[in-house]
Amino acid sequence: MAKGFFVTGTDTGVGKTIISAGLICFLNNLGYRTGAMKPVESGCRIQRFTGLKTTSADILIPNDGMFLKKIANMQESVDIITPIRFREPLAPFTASKIEGKPINIGKIKDAFSRLSKKYELLIVEGIGGLLVPIKKNYYVLDLAKDIGLPLIVVARPSLGTLNHTMLTVNYAIKEGLRVAGIIMNYNKPPENTIAEKTNSDILKKISPVPIIGIFPYLKNKENKAIEKTVLKILNADTIKYLL
Repeated sequence: MAKGFFVTGTDTGVGKTIISAGLICFLNNLGYRTGAMKPVESGCRIQRFTGLKTTSADILIPNDGMFLKKIANMQESVDIITPIRFREPLAPFTASKIEGKPINIGKIKDAFSRLSKKYELLIVEGIGGLLVPIKKNYYVLDLAKDIGLPLIVVARPSLGTLNHTMLTVNYAIKEGLRVAGIIMNYNKPPENTIAEKTNSDILKKISPVPIIGIFPYLKNKENKAIEKTVLKILNADTIKYLL
């Protein structure tokens, strides 16, 4: 049975990718062979590929998927790490309709199965928040259920995060997901507001799951910088227990 974490966020742009990268570095440091997956990514860049017979095609390159592939030092193709890719920076359901590309959930499940057989642990990064639609009547929440890994919720530290975080955590629990905990992430330089200074303490008092780390803003997002930071903020015994 696969082990690892499914990383979701309270919103788009909260820094799920940097937290996913940090978890990969941390788990690898603990001695686990850890792989990564970003099952669905939109807003991919287009790269023109010219074949040996002078044929050409546009390949969609997922920035987040490729970043996690690099962090995890994986040799698998992008089709395994990010099997569903879109050009438009939209919810997958919307992008699928605009680009005329139906979404095959079975393709995601097959890729996950292949990776789970090779790696001891997997970090799977979702897209946006839990209620982002992937297909009609199929949301990120449903993907998390199908993947079956405990959830880590990435939250921003700024004003509004109490509501967004509690909505995400409580809805996930209500829907039967196991929520391992919350990681608060400074995805931009701190503004030193009262909200930033107090939100983590309030969440510790009102959240049904723990805050397992507060990740500082990183200008340098290279492997070593991420690893050095995550080793300071996460506790090995806690993470092992939550797996």
